[in-house]
Amino acid sequence: MNPSPWVIRWAQGETALDVACGSGRHVRWLCGRGMRVTGIDRDPAATGPLHEVAEIITADIENSAWPLGSRQFDLVLATNYLWRPLLPTLIAAVAPGGRLLYETFAIGQQTVGRPARSEFLLQPGELLAACAGLRVIGYEDGFEAGRYVQRIAAVKEQGSAEPYPRYALAAE
Repeated sequence: MNPSPWVIRWAQGETALDVACGSGRHVRWLCGRGMRVTGIDRDPAATGPLHEVAEIITADIENSAWPLGSRQFDLVLATNYLWRPLLPTLIAAVAPGGRLLYETFAIGQQTVGRPARSEFLLQPGELLAACAGLRVIGYEDGFEAGRYVQRIAAVKEQGSAEPYPRYALAAE
């Protein structure tokens, strides 16, 4: 499977964390661009071949402690995966000046296929709300290539708790 065009467009840095990396389509692509990559997934059979190219951590991140402690990365990415309680941890894992790339299924997907359960589908604006302390540089929410998807690319600004002014949007 090819890497996500969203990841191709926004990925940069020297270190990366691929959350729920599976068989490693993004791990391999990022390594091929010279990044030092850490992948994390609960399925050792899927990640087995990746040990040759990256640091791979086998862990059930939904039912056990976060295995990376306070480590930070230039790029943290998650695709086709949603575990809401983990979102603050992923944002904390982004190094100052680094990026969070998140892309997964959104509400509406249940009308065209799987996943169909609401706990696996983002609500409108949910990624924007989760990334409120980051500078959003790219965001999409809609239907594309036969699926409903929400995507965000956000930067953790260096040296500022509030990296940019907040402006209220006019009500339509």
